Amino acid sequence: MRLVRPKVRACVQSIQPYQPGKPVEEVERELGVRGAVKLASNENPLGPAPQVIRVLKQAAGSIGVYPDGGCYYLRQALGQYLKLRAEEIIIGNGSNELLVLLGLALLEPGDEVLTSQMSFVVYYSVPQLMDAKLIAVPMRNYQFDLETMARAITRRTRIIFIANPNNPTGTAVAPVALREFIKKVPKKCLVVLDEAYYEYADSRIMGLSLDLVRERENVVVLRTFSKAYGLAGLRIGYGVAPKSIVDAIERVREPFSVNHLAQLGARAALEAGGHMRQSVELARSERTRMGKILAGMGFKIIPSQTNFIFTQAPIRDSQKFSRDLMREGIIIRPFAGSHVRITMGTRVQNDKMIRAVKRVLGNYKK
Repeated sequence: MRLVRPKVRACVQSIQPYQPGKPVEEVERELGVRGAVKLASNENPLGPAPQVIRVLKQAAGSIGVYPDGGCYYLRQALGQYLKLRAEEIIIGNGSNELLVLLGLALLEPGDEVLTSQMSFVVYYSVPQLMDAKLIAVPMRNYQFDLETMARAITRRTRIIFIANPNNPTGTAVAPVALREFIKKVPKKCLVVLDEAYYEYADSRIMGLSLDLVRERENVVVLRTFSKAYGLAGLRIGYGVAPKSIVDAIERVREPFSVNHLAQLGARAALEAGGHMRQSVELARSERTRMGKILAGMGFKIIPSQTNFIFTQAPIRDSQKFSRDLMREGIIIRPFAGSHVRITMGTRVQNDKMIRAVKRVLGNYKK
């Protein structure tokens, strides 16, 4: 008897599932190492603020009821923090969920999504999910090439994704260039400014995005609590958008997508702003220090505005280099060719990484 399976949509079959790294404990078990340091996922090495931990412990007994589906109190808190109306703010299960929901709300089959090569992988899967077409413009010097992107806009372009600063290259777009680009975008096309690493960037090149949301009806800004606030495990992010876009997202997202503890943790993290600033200063200082050390070892450092360094290692095979580092107890993220991405950990963690890199490179010369 011939087995007949349910048919999966062709556009879904073409999506490459996200490949998460193995848990640190499993890496240690498989390779027989202890005290492995994970510098692969751009997590905050300081974790959440102590105030957040206290709030979550106190709230543990309340998880038997559904969360606030409208995230009322968090939206009010963010509105005060950002000097915006709560109605302009949408909360998501990470900013990642909001990217997908924008696709669900706006894209029809055959529409086009415009972004850049060497950017966040979810920008590529969103159009695939909706049977839309992806247009990925090559980068220029590891940055979004806004001039070429402007020429790539067509009558079918519905969403433009710009990561600012960008993941994985760490580069940021200058405010003047961004404003000039958005002037060229038709009003029917939505520009999504993904600012997951906003807090780490130089204030001189950031700060324009919320003004653009106020000025135009086709700009959305996304941010997250996963990075500078240290809440990656709670999965919570937010967007600032015109009310029409907020309404569209609310229509397509599932009820209670943002859990109770995440909402409480995010509010506590906003109140403990000093911890976020401490985390940012650590990342910036280590980014500068590690960049100089790695450059002295033959790495090509791409100037970063994030909590990580994107670099070309002095070997051709980044996969092999990363595997060899893993055997030394250091986990980083390999990319095509010789490119790797290294999250900034604590000073102790980063020093351990440098010692491991020296050993691995030394072994190649033997």
